[in-house]
Amino acid sequence: MTIQEIIDFCNPIAVHGHKPESIGKLCQDSRDVKIGDLFIAVKGLKSDGHNFISEAIKQGASVIITEKHIQVSSRIFVIVVSNTRQLLGPLAQIMAGSPAEKLTIIGITGTNGKTTVATLIWQILNALNTNASMLGTVEKRINRDIFNSRLTTADPIELANDMKQMVDAGSKYLVMEVSSHALDQRRVKGIPFSVAVFTNLTHDHLDYHSSMNEYASAKKRLFNSLNNSSWAITNADDARGEWMVNSTPAKVISVSFKNEGLINAEIIKSDASGFTLSVDGTKIHSPLVGDFNAYNVMQALLVCTALGHDAKKVSHILKECKGAPGRMERVTGAGLSDTAPVVFVDYAHTPNALENVASTLQKLKNKDQKLIIVFGCGGDRDKTKRPVMAEIAERFGDKVIVTSDNPRTEDPDAIIGDIMEGFNTPEIVQTITHRNEAINEAIYKADKNSIILIAGKGHETYQEINGVRTYFDDREIARIALAERNGHPETQEVV
Repeated sequence: MTIQEIIDFCNPIAVHGHKPESIGKLCQDSRDVKIGDLFIAVKGLKSDGHNFISEAIKQGASVIITEKHIQVSSRIFVIVVSNTRQLLGPLAQIMAGSPAEKLTIIGITGTNGKTTVATLIWQILNALNTNASMLGTVEKRINRDIFNSRLTTADPIELANDMKQMVDAGSKYLVMEVSSHALDQRRVKGIPFSVAVFTNLTHDHLDYHSSMNEYASAKKRLFNSLNNSSWAITNADDARGEWMVNSTPAKVISVSFKNEGLINAEIIKSDASGFTLSVDGTKIHSPLVGDFNAYNVMQALLVCTALGHDAKKVSHILKECKGAPGRMERVTGAGLSDTAPVVFVDYAHTPNALENVASTLQKLKNKDQKLIIVFGCGGDRDKTKRPVMAEIAERFGDKVIVTSDNPRTEDPDAIIGDIMEGFNTPEIVQTITHRNEAINEAIYKADKNSIILIAGKGHETYQEINGVRTYFDDREIARIALAERNGHPETQEVV
């Protein structure tokens, strides 16, 4: 783009300084700026980009977009606008060549289920031989190439650049998780969603949002941004499901297992091997476990049919779709003894998610089995959910081990103390601060009649302590413990 095209697009309050002949990339982090780049100063929650304008200039920025009238060298071109945050997303898109307009974009929002729904849709679309990419909590996928993901929904510049790579790689579809933070911070402003999905809304992120109403309102922005050619798919069984789409201009499909939606479904069979659904007359078999996953599968099916794909073809593909890593993932491996417990790893880090997976495993276990739950809570996050999750673990678990999750900058023992306040029968609870020791304890002491749920981190391959991330994978720790347990002295009493 030329500088004049950028000026016209920004609709500025004022401009001054020397117009550069050429422009580099768009940056909102002064540390990323190189000579000739454009720096946009955005107010954040913890810092204000306006405080880093001088640093951006030192790094070589030739253009500054700001909300404040600033005095800088006349060699720097300054564009003053009313709201840089509102401008950032659309500007990032147009500077990247408007890649979002060349993709059919599906956005999934809600507290739980986003990653599973997104992963299922991505698997279906690629099985239909239509190149699809994905952005989400676990990873980003450009067609079938996998890259690490830092945030559920990245910043607008990274989003635009990722989309450009997807278009260049031949992607036709993009399936993306859309967080409440991203919606509140306008990170997806300017992105044209063809389909939006609401999974559910439960207790989470109240360290960021002041109330559940504010949290819900942030989610609702996704549906209010749709146009009349888009589709909005909502969970009618959720208390906020109908409200979430009541002012959207999009075509609405409400789904229900309680006969309260436009599309109604029934769980015909559900056990440890998966479930069978009937969705508006179409039977679907899935290897996923748990009633909560039935919602995820149903919504994935309806997204694909809204996009014009045949329901029978999609239901046939769903038989082979395994869902997302770290979501009710059974830990298996070579050399495991037939006396070993059954171990599941799940990302459940909210009260509702923990209740979903724990209640599912409780239903699936036989009368001789015991359910052991290993969990913790993240630091620097909503503290009010800690005792709530304790109550849930106590209600469904025969034994509970409370441990560390990602303590971040908090004292892990203080977090455990907050959790312990929610237990009424502490005699079934054990506290072990170090997570690897807690997992080993659960597996070494359990017998073949035990089901172990390791909750909270799921797919994550790190533990964050005081700003430092070190390698840590619940699945790997569990797999090693299962392989070693027969030779471990602590297992002799139960093997």
